[in-house]
Amino acid sequence: MAAVKLTVEGGSFAYKRGVPVIENLNMSAESGELVAVLGPNGAGKTTLLRCLMGFLRWDAGRSALDGEDIRGIPEKRMRSRISYVPQARGNVTSLPAEDMILLGRIGKMGVFSSPGEADRKIARKIAGELGIGDLLPKRCTEMSGGEVQMVLIARALAAEPELLILDEPESNLDFRNQLIVLEALSRLARDGMAVIFNTHYPEHALTRASRSLILKKGGQSLFGETAKVVTEENIEEAFGVEAVIREFETPGNVYRSILPLRLSEGPKTGKKTGGNSVAVISVLFRDYELAGAVNALFHEYRDFIAGRMGMPSGEYHIINVILNAPEREILSLTDRLTRIGGVRVKATAAPEEGDF
Repeated sequence: MAAVKLTVEGGSFAYKRGVPVIENLNMSAESGELVAVLGPNGAGKTTLLRCLMGFLRWDAGRSALDGEDIRGIPEKRMRSRISYVPQARGNVTSLPAEDMILLGRIGKMGVFSSPGEADRKIARKIAGELGIGDLLPKRCTEMSGGEVQMVLIARALAAEPELLILDEPESNLDFRNQLIVLEALSRLARDGMAVIFNTHYPEHALTRASRSLILKKGGQSLFGETAKVVTEENIEEAFGVEAVIREFETPGNVYRSILPLRLSEGPKTGKKTGGNSVAVISVLFRDYELAGAVNALFHEYRDFIAGRMGMPSGEYHIINVILNAPEREILSLTDRLTRIGGVRVKATAAPEEGDF
């Protein structure tokens, strides 16, 4: 799969003069990244995707694909590189899933061509990889919302894009179907595709996305590493909801979760800011080839490392690192280590002064 990078440079858009929906936005997504876009209703999430795709014209700034302004890219070439998955709502076609997926091959065929056996093999292969091979003969009108969403994703992938953009792919789905969709997006990013998705769920951004964009009403935005952007303070400011982000441990790993508590009563004073925390990050993995990726991340955070100890134990490799760093850097490193497949991570922070 060819490498790709989509950027927004100083993007601004308004439906009504003087009432910005998006203002001076800068963001990017590149191969191997899963980027989440979140924000309250009316903050411009779908508008952003429409501007990204060129369906709406930026009032200022631009979207660029590998440095080239999207407005100057011929539509056929751009659609061969970018696929868009709309929300699976409203009227659904009565086409069987296989024919629906084959619609994604239109850009690969001649003007008067029809799908051939090679196209059908690609459609079946994609359906199999997404776990929906059994749906191929089933009509979309007979499917659940989650099944239709997966068919729409398969149709987008049939175009063999380098970048996949999705509008709320997991909304209105039950837990199981949400997980199916999220696992598919994570897998596509691991395989080298660039993926951008809108979501109503901050937790989905926190647990899945390497980078996140928070849109606020009035046009302001925040973009960066998910661990640094999806924070209690930023959630409260954007959504007007007090929330806590906590870790919970399973036998396999440590995960972070968001719990909304109550509507915000406005800005608060006295929150702990600045200063460093001391934490121990323990990393456990079996495949020695993963050591390179783990050590590369530790090298990036070398200025915060106060101590390190490696403990090979039979078929396992254990590394303990002591960090003296701002909390956001500790969370960032832990999050990035967790995203290395085959690695188990746990961070333990020193107690606060009054807890000793």
